[in-house]
Amino acid sequence: MEKKELSAPFIGIVRHRLATDGKGVTTLVAFHSCPLRCRYCLNSQCLDPEMVWRTITTSELLDELLLDNLYFLATGGGVTFGGGEPLLRSEFIDEFCRIKVPEWKVNIETSLNVDRKHLERVLPYVDQYMIDIKDTNPIIYKEYTTRDNAQVLDNLRWLLGHDGMDEKILVRLPHIPNYNTQADVGRSRALLEEMGVKHFDEFDYILKENEIEK
Repeated sequence: MEKKELSAPFIGIVRHRLATDGKGVTTLVAFHSCPLRCRYCLNSQCLDPEMVWRTITTSELLDELLLDNLYFLATGGGVTFGGGEPLLRSEFIDEFCRIKVPEWKVNIETSLNVDRKHLERVLPYVDQYMIDIKDTNPIIYKEYTTRDNAQVLDNLRWLLGHDGMDEKILVRLPHIPNYNTQADVGRSRALLEEMGVKHFDEFDYILKENEIEK
């Protein structure tokens, strides 16, 4: 019996991102669904079942991305899987990577707050991990996301245990108003450096007017 092609729900596709996700031109493919409930969620539509943009099969996604093939090949770019949490769709990513153009780079924007099996499935294909750590302090993390972060740090240690992975990982460390301080960010960075992380993106969340807590 022929295996049925996988499909997944998406909230959007964003083309022609230049030097946003590492080298070259990339196309962001954003999945629906996320395990976190962050206070200042940038893509809250990924949590709303009514906000699925399209449900797409792996071959349909390939057809979509082939439109950008010349850009990818000329610049060394490729596809960035985001969301939501793309690793929840690891089986879809696995199937897609088996049929994509071999030269395309694959990037993942992830919280790492997923079961290890998802990381194991995509490990052979991912060229860069952009990991949104939030904060390493478990109290701050839970207050902001409603989830524990033990799994996040365990998964990060597991990734760093693979040769050359330290060059494939970029950790995003935000200063989150009302939740952490610059000192907290510094403590997180020190801990992550001890773990072997080399590359960081530190930045401030800019709140919308309706997000400012009085």
